[in-house]
Amino acid sequence: MAQTYSTTQVNPHYHRLSIVPEDIPAAPPVIDFSAFHSDNPAAKIDLVNQVRDACLEKGFFQITNHGVSEELQAAIFEQSRDFFSLPMEEKEAYDKATHPHKLGYERLRSQNFEKKTAGDLKEGFFVGRDLPADHPYLKQGKNHCGQNVYPTEVRDPALFKETVDRYHRELTLLAEKVLSVIALTLKLDEDYFEPFCHETAAVLRLLHYPPQAPDASADERGIGAHTDFGGITILLQDEVGGLQVFDAPTRSWIDVKPTPGAFVVNLGNLMMRWSNDKYVSNLHRVINTSGRERFSIPFFYSGNPDFMITCLPGCEDAGKAPKYAPITVENWILGRQTNTFQEGKGLEELSSLAKVAG
Repeated sequence: MAQTYSTTQVNPHYHRLSIVPEDIPAAPPVIDFSAFHSDNPAAKIDLVNQVRDACLEKGFFQITNHGVSEELQAAIFEQSRDFFSLPMEEKEAYDKATHPHKLGYERLRSQNFEKKTAGDLKEGFFVGRDLPADHPYLKQGKNHCGQNVYPTEVRDPALFKETVDRYHRELTLLAEKVLSVIALTLKLDEDYFEPFCHETAAVLRLLHYPPQAPDASADERGIGAHTDFGGITILLQDEVGGLQVFDAPTRSWIDVKPTPGAFVVNLGNLMMRWSNDKYVSNLHRVINTSGRERFSIPFFYSGNPDFMITCLPGCEDAGKAPKYAPITVENWILGRQTNTFQEGKGLEELSSLAKVAG
């Protein structure tokens, strides 16, 4: 197919010359992250440039050679499958609705982003940092910051706990490395986000999507169109696929095909707000048309709940005040959760993004 050279405007701050097949939007790039640990300055600069382009364009990219072993990735999937195979009454004994800090089991169709059906066709399990009983976050009642619940009905309860806690720790470290690169993309010091990363309240979700019937409604979604709430999300998806990212210039959806061993990284609303809309928090959805059940494991990194989000240095528009007033991480996240769990904002966001694009 012939290639066209076109200047694409993805957001008001970004213009670039792109080489893409005509009328076919490019998928989020797959980026080799090993340069983060490299002694080669040129390789690290190339990594930073690739991540900057992805943050400006779609807010999504995949990373390989990230340092999290395939053994741990396989282990967390195994524990997820084990839990979701339990009878419904055993899973519902861990219903997060009854947990003081909203940790544990998320029932099927608990979220409804697009309000097209009875709810999104997925079930989940929330895991936070394993905090001691006297940690201040517990006393302050911060969301997803209590003591975890660990199911005893799985085949090996001790292994379940060890695996999810280890995965949470390793993904926390990986998220902080990604944030170091994002700081460099904004011409900030590599350690700029360290205060934001102090005493983080990151949450891990195990997700299970039942197979959809061949005659299911075209409106049926595993997850409806939405943007993430926090700083960054790091997603491990299985080989089934189904994740799609919105391409604003063409108003179309792009498949994010699974890459073995890779993580999908995307920016959340908090990062978009923090960057004064310079970087993109993009719409995405899951439609599982494979005829198979699907498993994915997103890790939501939102930083310290008490951290105050103000416009990042260098992201101001010349001669203008920042678009957003300062807000704490906790207040921002709680507001977003109220909107999406109770009101269904996916279609509203999709309409808004499409208008900006065209």
